[in-house]
Amino acid sequence: METFNEYHLNSAEFPFLETLQDNWLVIRDEFKHFINNASPEEIKFTYEVLGPKSKTIKTKGNSKYSAFGILFQGLFIEEYIKLHHIKYPDYGTNDASAKALEIREKYFPNLAKVIEKVNFSNEDIIRNAYFGTFHPGLDIKLHVNYNPHMNRGYLGLIVPEGDVAMKICHEQLYWHEGEFLILDHSYPHCPHNYTNYDRTVLVVDFFKPDKPRAEVIQFEQEQIAQRMQDNPYSLGVFGKSDKAKEEDFIKYGLAHQLEWDKAL
Repeated sequence: METFNEYHLNSAEFPFLETLQDNWLVIRDEFKHFINNASPEEIKFTYEVLGPKSKTIKTKGNSKYSAFGILFQGLFIEEYIKLHHIKYPDYGTNDASAKALEIREKYFPNLAKVIEKVNFSNEDIIRNAYFGTFHPGLDIKLHVNYNPHMNRGYLGLIVPEGDVAMKICHEQLYWHEGEFLILDHSYPHCPHNYTNYDRTVLVVDFFKPDKPRAEVIQFEQEQIAQRMQDNPYSLGVFGKSDKAKEEDFIKYGLAHQLEWDKAL
């Protein structure tokens, strides 16, 4: 029987995620179809424009993490680009928005429909939806994701056997295909992929249902304004506050020390 706590949450508490989970094979097939059939130009554009970029979260060595998505802060990517007037080295705002819409409609129509269905019935509760891939050897340094108004769900799409896990507090948690792993990412954590294969999930950030909606919307607006000013290519997902503080390292190390002492 799986146990849950303040940072590892039971997906059954969030029934609105069932629609996404029920469609996990369709979502995975769309991702695979894109990876296998998109042109080099489409691939380049997607990872350059549709992927949230972080200046704070670091990896160990040369291992890589790649991501791209279609929904950010409750808006489809083409709307988000226009709203924030994002300009890219190779694309103007209007060109980037038009191309983003073209990619979304061509490769991810079913994912978009599922998101629209969930958000229509739940007051736009889903804020971000993007594919995250851990490439072989990935080891991300300890960090936090300062989003106290949201939880983060990982829907397993392609999960190889072996040591690919999320280390958070004193636990090591694992992804499973077709299932959600729900975390409160304000706790310090560091994931890794020590297998020889890619691990891909659909990352779904959603408002904490127990918090007043007006309160979390106001917080999100203030946070996004700051993050977009610091780094428009973050798409509002990452910010300077994601950097782990000294007390996070102490807390993380102490949790492990207590587990080691208990085991001994």
